[in-house]
Amino acid sequence: MATLTDDIRTSAAQFREFGACERPPRDEDPALIARIRAQVDRWGERLVILAHHYQRKEVVPFGNFIGDSYYLSKMAAQQEKAEHIVFCGVHFMAESARILCRPEQHVYLPNLRAGCPMADMADDVQVDDAWEWLGGFLDTETVIPVSYMNSAANLKAFTGANGGLICTSSNADKAFAWAFERGEKVFFFPDEHLGTNTANKMGIARDRRAIYDPLHAPDDPGPYERAQVILWKGFCHVHTNFTVAHIESARRDYPGIKIVVHPECTEDVVNAADACGSTAFIDKYVKAQPAGSIIAIGTEINLTSRLADEHPDKTIFELSGQNCPLCVNMFRTTLEDLASCLEHLGDRGHDKQIFVRPDVARDAKLALNRMLELK
Repeated sequence: MATLTDDIRTSAAQFREFGACERPPRDEDPALIARIRAQVDRWGERLVILAHHYQRKEVVPFGNFIGDSYYLSKMAAQQEKAEHIVFCGVHFMAESARILCRPEQHVYLPNLRAGCPMADMADDVQVDDAWEWLGGFLDTETVIPVSYMNSAANLKAFTGANGGLICTSSNADKAFAWAFERGEKVFFFPDEHLGTNTANKMGIARDRRAIYDPLHAPDDPGPYERAQVILWKGFCHVHTNFTVAHIESARRDYPGIKIVVHPECTEDVVNAADACGSTAFIDKYVKAQPAGSIIAIGTEINLTSRLADEHPDKTIFELSGQNCPLCVNMFRTTLEDLASCLEHLGDRGHDKQIFVRPDVARDAKLALNRMLELK
């Protein structure tokens, strides 16, 4: 008769093999790998590749630096020898690297279709309209905008120009604290759930929060006058798929399991989990668990699958078990994209190069630098 341990081992093995869902096969063509390595050797220290935790498992090993958006932003800002910085991630990340790098450096995104639906939930017109509406009954000098890294460069510029700063999921509480030292209210966009979970962490009462829905603009200023935190109604389509029912099922099936989730999950999921944090936090959390641990992770599947590969002494699988929490935009970047991008570095008119208007970059850099200066 199969034991619980046998079932766990089978589940873990299947996850490492299939990622717990049907996914496109890994792109491990030896010819592509050889093309990439040839360009890495060719450029040496003049090339830096940044790879986000959610990238395909075959792309990640080519990263000179691998991490979350906060860490990669710091690394982009610190590159002194690199002429070319290739960001294996999504568009807002490459934009931020472009803003933080020196003007003579070049930044590339191997697949320009790699965007972010959450970032698209707040555009500059909508945010300007919200700011104008708030200014009709609030002194906006007392309102500090805090923009999540998952936002376009022009919204980072809006944030910088209005005395605010950028945050990531690893430092949102520090960003909120910074803002409250300088104003009475925080205007946070575009992720309602990261904002809610950060407000919970800081002990901000529910009646001191208000949700701003850009698709159904409010007409009653009362909740916004009382609020300490004004949250934009946006979300991550990957992380909002995890539910408390998934957690309850995992605890029934695997007694003693540890559950760690990302703060873009809904607050009920965060409250029911054992731990919550950024992708860098999740990586460290898994490493810190003893051999034999059973861990379910509520985040994008490529990171979870890679952690399962890296820790064969632990049973690691994605929390939902069925939904295949894949970020399609992160998954767009293939080895072919990376090889093609690298082979044309230095070409005039490189079609994967990222540009940001100087006036936008100036104000956005203010907001990004304030984030990087947080203690």
